[in-house]
Amino acid sequence: MIDGESHDPSADRPASAPAGGFLVGSGRATISPQPLADDLRSADDRDKPSRNDALGAALSEVVGGPVGRHALIGRTRVFTPLRVMFLMALVVLALGWSTKAPCLQTVGSGPPDQRVANWQNQRAYFELCYSDTVPLYGAELLSQGRFPYKSSWIETDSSGRPQFRYDGKPAIRYMEYPVLTGVYQYVSMALAKTYTAAAKMMSLPVIAEVVMFFNFAAFGLALAWLTTVWATSWLAGRRVWDAALVAASPVLVFQIFTNFDALATALAIGGLLAWARRRPVLAGILIGLGVAAKLYPALLLLPIVVLAIRSDRMPEAAKTVVAAVGAWFAVNLPVMALFPRGWSEFFRLNSRRGDDMDSLYNVVKSFTGWDGFDKNLGFWEPPVILNIVVAVLFLLCCAAIAYIALTAPQRPRVAQLAFLTVAAFLLVNKVWSPQFSLWLVPLAVLALPHRRILLAWMTVDMLVWVPRMYYLYGEANKGLPEQWFTATVLLRDIAVIGLIVLVVRQIYRPDLDLVRWNGRVDDPAGGVFDRAEDAPPQWFPRWLRPRVAALDPPEQQEAPDASRDSTVPA
Repeated sequence: MIDGESHDPSADRPASAPAGGFLVGSGRATISPQPLADDLRSADDRDKPSRNDALGAALSEVVGGPVGRHALIGRTRVFTPLRVMFLMALVVLALGWSTKAPCLQTVGSGPPDQRVANWQNQRAYFELCYSDTVPLYGAELLSQGRFPYKSSWIETDSSGRPQFRYDGKPAIRYMEYPVLTGVYQYVSMALAKTYTAAAKMMSLPVIAEVVMFFNFAAFGLALAWLTTVWATSWLAGRRVWDAALVAASPVLVFQIFTNFDALATALAIGGLLAWARRRPVLAGILIGLGVAAKLYPALLLLPIVVLAIRSDRMPEAAKTVVAAVGAWFAVNLPVMALFPRGWSEFFRLNSRRGDDMDSLYNVVKSFTGWDGFDKNLGFWEPPVILNIVVAVLFLLCCAAIAYIALTAPQRPRVAQLAFLTVAAFLLVNKVWSPQFSLWLVPLAVLALPHRRILLAWMTVDMLVWVPRMYYLYGEANKGLPEQWFTATVLLRDIAVIGLIVLVVRQIYRPDLDLVRWNGRVDDPAGGVFDRAEDAPPQWFPRWLRPRVAALDPPEQQEAPDASRDSTVPA
């Protein structure tokens, strides 16, 4: 059984009882084929999806059916939930690598550094195998062994001619990723070149250097996702099997190796786990490192700060924020000081990008013919109005999330607010690259553990990749028109909005929250917030206080139930 080991219900006897017959005075049979263990503890409070979830029950038939009603839970020594989920993740990660395999076929002869990936005739699109990793190896001068942020190149058009900015200056480019991700690519490149050198000296398989670069990068990304699965399983508390949807998410099939976002995801979820274990400084360090790999982990600080205000836990939140800023500076300062122009490329690139093809703004343009906020922009001219609109919309979303966090009748869980913040950012942002959906996977699983709903959303998100690739392939090549692609993007956005609505509903109706288990559990990922009482600042207006506290006179408020077990089972 995957949830625990089966156990004979008639064998409940003390270790000193005889091996057969009846226990005197109890009326219970003590017959057992083997002597019972001295320790008969069972994690009976663990969630058992094979018994209480239709999807889990159906899937359990593959391995023998639901867990026995009298099984000892949590006692198996080999196939623990985490190990089973690791096996599931390895299978899906292998599938993810196989979807990129067609783009790893190479052409050319000679040593590895003289062979290139075969992307002729737009192969990456009709084979659905596109990955940023392969073209970046040459485009960002990694193939020449250059250090990111130090080296630059001039942007060219499709015919290879140099391009000029809207102000007449040459279009000079640098590494476009945050420092930690750029260094990760540099290390992967160094390993690939090491293999090339070894292949020239020894009889090793001749594999193109760019392919080895992809493989080394993919190996690290796979480890990062396994770390995400591990951290999510601990954050899930008694609902450990919820992390199975992180391990086997359909989103992984096309997106895990499309870019390097798994690095930031592992650091972000690791930061939440450190916070859950009441280690605010470590949480800040991990979140800061995540921001050095991708900016989105910084969004996780908003839920922590807002909940700290509600529960009067600002010192712990301040430690996390300061540690995050310190860790980010520690990683960025050397590159910032030595190569300031290359270091700032990431911010400069994001400021001048227009509405991406996967953004909601492009969906509106696709179906209405709208020209967008900024018209007739020159090459690399920043879309000022669009940038302002995105910033204002996200600030409004943050204000709404803070209002929900402060006024909900019961303090929301950290994962719920984290999901709302990241989902709102993706919806209103001008860029939603396909791999960004990986950010949402662990947060959605922790915030809304309804497996069939999550699986439906993840499947829709996965399928967006297919019309995206065939749209890029072009109608002239028997691809798909733009509206086929933007329609699937719209379906994905509607699905995410639906998840947001459900999370907000459960925040205001905590009795519907499966994680809280009818009040027996508060917040497994809450850390110092777990079981904390509300203590908003005295100067807060009435409309910014929890609804119960605002409507009920102090003498009529119900006292906390001291009989509840404050421990959260793992």
